[in-house]
Amino acid sequence: MKISTRGRYALRFMIDLAQNGKDSYVPLKDISDRQGVSIKYLEQITSLLSKFGLLLSIRGPQGGYRLARDASSYTVGEILRTTEGNMAPVACLETPQNTCDRKNICSTLKVWEGLYKVVNDYLDSITLDQLVFENGVNNYVI
Repeated sequence: MKISTRGRYALRFMIDLAQNGKDSYVPLKDISDRQGVSIKYLEQITSLLSKFGLLLSIRGPQGGYRLARDASSYTVGEILRTTEGNMAPVACLETPQNTCDRKNICSTLKVWEGLYKVVNDYLDSITLDQLVFENGVNNYVI
């Protein structure tokens, strides 16, 4: 499994909003400048995050983005699954029902199911606010 730049930048974007947008909307240009990511690329990411209800946005001179919920309610897993899709290590686990012809005789299926569970459990155990305030300091780097 490899996390794409879209997933990594989305996580950085959400951390930036949690740090800088508590009570106000943050202009995309400000986030672009701080994160070193083009506005065009961030627009693609914000479109996806907004579509799934993770962001609120306002247009215009005082416009920008903010988190739709409290930072403590977002997990890294939720953000990555929104931008990356399913985190399954193999194709047969990408849907709720495993339709692989070999599922009943596959000697490696348990390995992939275990890996999938560990990855999801780990990613879902880390909240956005934990990344923002790691060790009481606002300095988490991804």
